[in-house]
Amino acid sequence: MEDKVKNIIKKYGSDKSFIVPILQDVQKEFNYLPKDALCAVSAHLSVPISRVYEVVTFYKAFSLKPKGRYQLSLCLGTACHVRGAELIAGNVTSILGIKEGDTTADLEYSFETVGCLGACALGPVLVVNGEYHGHMNIAKSTKILKKLGKKGATNEQD
Repeated sequence: MEDKVKNIIKKYGSDKSFIVPILQDVQKEFNYLPKDALCAVSAHLSVPISRVYEVVTFYKAFSLKPKGRYQLSLCLGTACHVRGAELIAGNVTSILGIKEGDTTADLEYSFETVGCLGACALGPVLVVNGEYHGHMNIAKSTKILKKLGKKGATNEQD
């Protein structure tokens, strides 16, 4: 882990002013920010660990908890909400067997809801690993989970 972090930091010339992009790259590498990686960032940039944690906890995009291989985000903004996003959220959590904000024990799936994704005309919107899926409904969300290989995701329309 230490070597991977060191290589990421080298890309930025070991410049502590690049702490946010460094942490983004570390998170991309490990799918979250492990404590050992944060300690390595602190040591290699000569930045107090408290400052590293301050940055990590300020930005919602950073995660101190392991994330799944498949990361799903469902918009609950007004446009999506009035078009049934809550029902879709219930379907996804039921199929995955987790609560919103959690990751499955096998680290395959993470599910979160967000206030707005800025794609209101496509609402409800489900984002899977950065790919936007618009005009979402229960059947479509089930089909997506089935395509991702989630056992128990059955679509009666198949």
